[in-house]
Amino acid sequence: MTHIREATDDDWEKIWPIFFEVVNKGDTYAYNPDTPKQEAFFIWLKRTKKTYVFEENGEILGTYYITTNYTRHVCNCGYMVSSAARGKGVATKMCIHSQNEARRLGYKAMQFNFVISTNVGAIKLWEKLGFDTVGRVPKAFKHPREGFVDALVMYKWLAD
Repeated sequence: MTHIREATDDDWEKIWPIFFEVVNKGDTYAYNPDTPKQEAFFIWLKRTKKTYVFEENGEILGTYYITTNYTRHVCNCGYMVSSAARGKGVATKMCIHSQNEARRLGYKAMQFNFVISTNVGAIKLWEKLGFDTVGRVPKAFKHPREGFVDALVMYKWLAD
């Protein structure tokens, strides 16, 4: 059975390997690749408004958070999918879920502040789901293989 549900502190042991894997690669998030487990727990589960997990047969395959982005009516989200689950639609389902949750929580728009320009798969997905690139920060991210690359700001109005 597959479902997306709000994460609990008890889920952290299953979220941590995903967080570690994604951040350690150093190519999609600006977090320090050496982020300690306890700091990561705070970042992903406590500093956010809500955190969710994508669960299939008791295994967490992905996770995302939603939080207020500077103004009360705009939210920000971050998504992570385990390498074993990539290409299976997990990110798509989480992004659709997050937009519905954002509306339910009273947000009128969603903004991704720092989408790495080399993360072509994510950019294509966000565009397919209705996000527009509204800004570009030149050479804002040091990619481990590509050097300094741009970061995009992507935005979607959610209200009807």
